Amino acid sequence: MKPKISAFPKCYLDTISQDRTMTVFEWIEMAKSLDADGLEMYEGFFLSLEQEYLQGVGSAIREAGFEMPMLCCSPDFTSPDAANREKAIAYQQDMIRVARLLGGDGVVCRVLSGQRYPEVSRQQGLELASEGIKACLPLAEELGVILGIENHYKDGYWRYPEFAQKMDVFLDLLKLIPESDYFGVQYDPSNAVVAGDDPVGLLREVAPRVVSMHASDRFLVEGATLDDLRAVEDSVGYAEILQHGVTGKGLNDYATIFGILREQDYSGWISIEDGMNGMEEMAESLAFLRQSVEHYWS
Repeated sequence: MKPKISAFPKCYLDTISQDRTMTVFEWIEMAKSLDADGLEMYEGFFLSLEQEYLQGVGSAIREAGFEMPMLCCSPDFTSPDAANREKAIAYQQDMIRVARLLGGDGVVCRVLSGQRYPEVSRQQGLELASEGIKACLPLAEELGVILGIENHYKDGYWRYPEFAQKMDVFLDLLKLIPESDYFGVQYDPSNAVVAGDDPVGLLREVAPRVVSMHASDRFLVEGATLDDLRAVEDSVGYAEILQHGVTGKGLNDYATIFGILREQDYSGWISIEDGMNGMEEMAESLAFLRQSVEHYWS
């Protein structure tokens, strides 16, 4: 079975979830012009978690001819404050229910480890993150939702980068989570590049556990280095020197990446994070993915 392709509107993230000058319904309508099988959602897109409202979102997705393959969530399991950690678990459990409502059985609900707080040690962070994820697994299993932990850079509204951003920490965290049909890796090669790691090397380590994928290409603005990024990343939001580009035109070796996934008989979803310079770029990224899937999974 070939992977399906979905789109995530990185270009409209703030517009929908922060400024509220575009609704998720307007985005769904716009997306009808795209060659995608699904639309990935972000928890900040929703004005309400009431059943009637969410059912309306789900109906709009289906009526536009799409599926909802993944809900992106950003739980902060590593907070030094115990009360905040409890809130993060409750929040993630709510998002598991939302993901099931919008995507049905087998939908992926993203999880993260949490922020890399200066006062939280590596060992403590591993313990807190694994405890938070394991606390959410029973509900995910009950509802048929797959938790996908992403090798993430940083949630756009966090101060600190992802605790498990680096490959060695990410792999150590994975070892603490029991293998399950309801838990796996949400793989993003661009985030590995930003972390200073080899995205192909990471994929070779986690390929059997990949349950979903973001296919994006990122780059640093001209003259900037990863050291420059490290110097400015401990501030709210994404660093301005870090940019998205058309998928397939950046640093990622997608030929090798897709070859590895094909060897694993991967048949999950591949989602673009794109469109920072308009819908034309998003369409170009989707065309690259469509051609790649046809080539590597033929």
